[in-house]
Amino acid sequence: MAAAKILKGRKVKVRTEVLPATISIYKKATENGLTQIFIDAGAVVGPPTCGACCGAQMGVLAKDEVCVSTTNRNFPGRMGHLESKAYLASPLVAAASAVTGKLTDPRDL
Repeated sequence: MAAAKILKGRKVKVRTEVLPATISIYKKATENGLTQIFIDAGAVVGPPTCGACCGAQMGVLAKDEVCVSTTNRNFPGRMGHLESKAYLASPLVAAASAVTGKLTDPRDL
């Protein structure tokens, strides 16, 4: 819900993927209109999955690619190429950063 509050009425400037952890979270987000807010902002809403956080599915990072992620752990190569960079952040910081295209404190929007 925090990310949706930031994204509502705004557009993202960078590739933004929203991947719910479970089907129940996906259903609840859809029922509450959050999924539509993400889509309207220009984010890609994917199926419930770990996504790039395990370095094996959609969103995997290429060499020199930079990511702001809401996952819970990080180490070189975790989300893709060893020379990619992943920064862990709260949903608020991740959403604000998607809107500006750079690491952003949501209070600065």
